[in-house]
Amino acid sequence: MMKGMAMVRVYATGACPYCRRAEMLLRSKGITPEIIRVDGDPMQRQAMQKLASGRHTVPQIFINGRHVGGYDDIAALDRQGALDPLLQDGGQKG
Repeated sequence: MMKGMAMVRVYATGACPYCRRAEMLLRSKGITPEIIRVDGDPMQRQAMQKLASGRHTVPQIFINGRHVGGYDDIAALDRQGALDPLLQDGGQKG
């Protein structure tokens, strides 16, 4: 990861097409996200739900520890031109 780039964590399952889309979108921005698989791991799923304010669907995406939502949320941020600044400044705005 390049200096000044955000640390991105994606809670995902292996069979989730939106998880894969989220990963592909992030990689297209030069980000290699940390993928945390929650399928078959109740402890990780429980941790995800706690961090994501009870949301249980995947993916759940965090930029420098800040919950930004799922694939639809980051796709909307990208369309609005708001995703790149979050990823480039380390997610400090907001």
